[in-house]
Amino acid sequence: MRKHLLAAIALSALLALGGAAIATAASTTVRAGNLVLTFGSNVSPKKLPRKKLAPVALQVSGKIKTSAGVHPPALREAVIDIDKNGTVNTRGVPACRRGQLEARDTRAAKRVCGRAIVGSGKVDVEIAFPEQRPIMVHSPLTLFNGGTRGGKTTLFIHSFITVPTPAAIVTTVTIKKVRKGRFGYHTIAKVPVIAGGSGSALDFRFKIKRNFRYKGKKSSYIEAKCPDGHFSAKVLKALFKNEARTPGVASRTVLKSSLVVPCTPKG
Repeated sequence: MRKHLLAAIALSALLALGGAAIATAASTTVRAGNLVLTFGSNVSPKKLPRKKLAPVALQVSGKIKTSAGVHPPALREAVIDIDKNGTVNTRGVPACRRGQLEARDTRAAKRVCGRAIVGSGKVDVEIAFPEQRPIMVHSPLTLFNGGTRGGKTTLFIHSFITVPTPAAIVTTVTIKKVRKGRFGYHTIAKVPVIAGGSGSALDFRFKIKRNFRYKGKKSSYIEAKCPDGHFSAKVLKALFKNEARTPGVASRTVLKSSLVVPCTPKG
């Protein structure tokens, strides 16, 4: 079953935007309260057919910090409406279950669900315990197809931290088809509590790309077309929580925004 645009794009391309900003460049920096968010994205190839879907790869990067340099709040949820001019194609891609990824480090997760991998990257997480210097933890990111069922497509983003104790962090993204003019899909990304609330992601970057053959034909996990020179998305809610109780940081911050990603029509 095919699903309109870029579920995983929805998750990370938008979760790092706030305020009333609209991004049209390769990167942008947005400030909301004492949150400072920098985001960059690139779709390749940039030239895409006007009417016919074509394979694409997505690269996404982001940074989250505070203007005072203290531990930032943790992103917990992103709710985003996504452009209709693309698809996430799950037909022919094996699916992985969330339970197969929990309590497993990166190597074990890949061993169990390797055939469902659709992307990879890295994330830096800061762990801030009271009256201690923050600890930086680096982890690979691995994106797994969760399949399509009951009109919803699921994507899992897996990482693994070793502080304070070894733990898998599995972010779940769900995508449901809608009809809202320009927008074709409604996505919800839920990020679990990290290190009992003491952990926040500071830096992430990943690439989504998976080419395969289905019934003898070449296929791609992400496909898109470019009828009018851009993709649009709308962040209905990006929720950050100060679970580490960092002084001077709001306990709860909700950001809203819009995003425009340029493309070049051809043909």
